[in-house]
Amino acid sequence: MAQTTPNHTQTVSGWAAHDSSGKITPYVFKRRANGVNDLTIEIFYCGICHTDLHYARNDWGITMYPVVPGHEITGVITKIGSNVRGFKVGDRVGVGCLAASCLECEFCKSSQENYCDQTQFTYNGIFWDGSITYGGYSKFLVADHRYVVHIPDNLPLDAAAPLLCAGITVYSPMKENKMLESPGKKLGIIGLGGLGHIAVKFGKAFGLHVTIISTSPSKEKEAKQRLGADDFIVSTHPKQMEAKKRTLDFILDTASANHSLGNYLELLKVNGTLVVVGAPDKPMELPSFPLIFGKRTIKGSILGGMKETQEMMDVCGQRNIKSDIEVVKTDQINQALDRLSRNDVRYRFVIDIACKSAKM
Repeated sequence: MAQTTPNHTQTVSGWAAHDSSGKITPYVFKRRANGVNDLTIEIFYCGICHTDLHYARNDWGITMYPVVPGHEITGVITKIGSNVRGFKVGDRVGVGCLAASCLECEFCKSSQENYCDQTQFTYNGIFWDGSITYGGYSKFLVADHRYVVHIPDNLPLDAAAPLLCAGITVYSPMKENKMLESPGKKLGIIGLGGLGHIAVKFGKAFGLHVTIISTSPSKEKEAKQRLGADDFIVSTHPKQMEAKKRTLDFILDTASANHSLGNYLELLKVNGTLVVVGAPDKPMELPSFPLIFGKRTIKGSILGGMKETQEMMDVCGQRNIKSDIEVVKTDQINQALDRLSRNDVRYRFVIDIACKSAKM
């Protein structure tokens, strides 16, 4: 692997972390020339995901410095390769977490590229040419068109950016577990953050009864009045948890903090399912009794394939679903990451890379 190859002829300005302090500073680097299958995208906005913080600080021990984070990217196409169909210069597009996959395995052929064992990510990955990938904290991106989606015209590019990670991360398991075709079913969402608030919006759009499960009693008002949740459970309140046992059909666990699954499983009906989409950095405790006495299922889920990501984006356009965001300038990235580490954001930071209209 290498930071560049001879094909990396384009100079681009961006922002990178250079060590485990996680501090983001301006960084000039090279991107590959636009190939036959590529799109060059002028980046307008890039969401800040909790994963960016982990990589910047090397929390998972796998960061290849310098790292240019960012995998919630929206912008406009400026150049198109000769093999590309379905896109044109000027199109509003988005790039999420995926930069490459093998294109040949059963998962790639069934539009589940996110489960290909050769999947490489938009940053801190190894592209087909052997170079390290750099993300959306930068002025432009060169992306293979097979990992790019169209952004509906009615969605602002800033509020659409988090849908490329947070949105598809909650949409995919809800769809797979048939929650988007079961109005009236009871959905529980652990955590009301970047992922959780979008899950509420999907749940309400598809007619589900939505319950937020949180450690923060102060979030009840915003969960119900701002987002339209039907119920709220304080997970640290034993009486509330006891009163809601066996009431939920499905739980989406978006929490990134370490926690035990036992008490949450008790909230599920018999045959209920809990899907983990958060990424705590330590193993989660799993008591056996709540699992076996309720015939319950625990699953994991990561992102979605490209076909499903485009579907999700189209659904958001049709139903006017977008992320609630706080836009920051490029010189505020470090402050935003620090606030994110303290969960001080409602609900997603988005970097204004180009200082242009979100509706363009």
